[in-house]
Amino acid sequence: MQLVEILQKLIGFPSVVGTSNGAIVGWIAAYLRSFGIDVHILPGPEGDRANLFATIGPADQSGYILSGHMDVVPAREAGWSADPFVLRAEGERLYGRGTSDMKGFLAAALAAVPALTASPLVRPVHLAFSYDEEAGCRGVPHLLARLPDLCAPPLGAVIGEPSGMQAILAHKGKAAARITIKGRSGHSSRPDLGLNAVHAMAGVLNAAISTAKDLTQGPFDGAFEPSYSSLQAGTISGGQAVNIIPEVCTLEVEARAISGIDPVSLLALVRDAAEAEKARGFAVEWEILSAYPALSLAPTAPLAGLLGELTGKAPLAAVSYGTEAGLYQRAGVDAIICGPGDIARAHKPDEFILTSELAACQAMVEALAARCRA
Repeated sequence: MQLVEILQKLIGFPSVVGTSNGAIVGWIAAYLRSFGIDVHILPGPEGDRANLFATIGPADQSGYILSGHMDVVPAREAGWSADPFVLRAEGERLYGRGTSDMKGFLAAALAAVPALTASPLVRPVHLAFSYDEEAGCRGVPHLLARLPDLCAPPLGAVIGEPSGMQAILAHKGKAAARITIKGRSGHSSRPDLGLNAVHAMAGVLNAAISTAKDLTQGPFDGAFEPSYSSLQAGTISGGQAVNIIPEVCTLEVEARAISGIDPVSLLALVRDAAEAEKARGFAVEWEILSAYPALSLAPTAPLAGLLGELTGKAPLAAVSYGTEAGLYQRAGVDAIICGPGDIARAHKPDEFILTSELAACQAMVEALAARCRA
């Protein structure tokens, strides 16, 4: 199959984050097995979705991982010109949910399989496709836990998030949490008999706002924009009517951390403020929704040099969004971001990728394979 045909097939699977991905996993596995490739389907604890890991070449030798996620964000936004799960071509643009983020990379890697299998590799190329990346990288940790059983320690991992085919050395880490405060309902005319959960949450929200302000004072890392860690309250909800004491209030916050800082630690004062409400009779629930570390690959790392040679572009120092790359690095695998498309097109109506970007990615994968034959 040609690259665009493969992308058309992948876009046709509405593999929305948090839903079953059996159909897309099954199709990719069948495609790879048609080339005689050993494929491992690795079910996650959810029971209805799985990671996929495949090896081309000798698994007992150290090689390279091509990593991407199979899930996409929902496509419910107004503004789509056509069905987001049907690939649509207009000139060089290919439209559809996930074209840039990041089924374009998956398609390019799969389109390169005939070249990868054309002659034996001395070092292997692994395909590691994950689920629920869009929910905070929830699927790939289960894959990484199995990695020692699947292959020899890798030389590096290329995470194919949309980067305009320019390698990226670093990104921020992220942690998100949901705080739920439960009080006691009643008529608003008798506030003395109730416990107002919205009022209680005000102190927690103030802690989030205060932390966000403090973080602007540093520490700093000039590679990022902004150059400091950040925190924001993203959603808040509570109450039923103006004359009812609100029994429940929920707040969701997220922190993004520069390299060297644990993103979960940035939520500490928010959690302390929530826990303090227990002393006033409120029930408090704290749930970490997602957490992944920052990526920081040295410019002198062999993987950085390799991607610079393969793409013909000097690596970019850093981006502020996050990927699975930090989790690979924490697992002991050097990681770098490099893929087709543009992150600015992701999560928007009429998401698209250029055929030239796809071709450049396929060429990069095939050039990597040539290095693995040397």
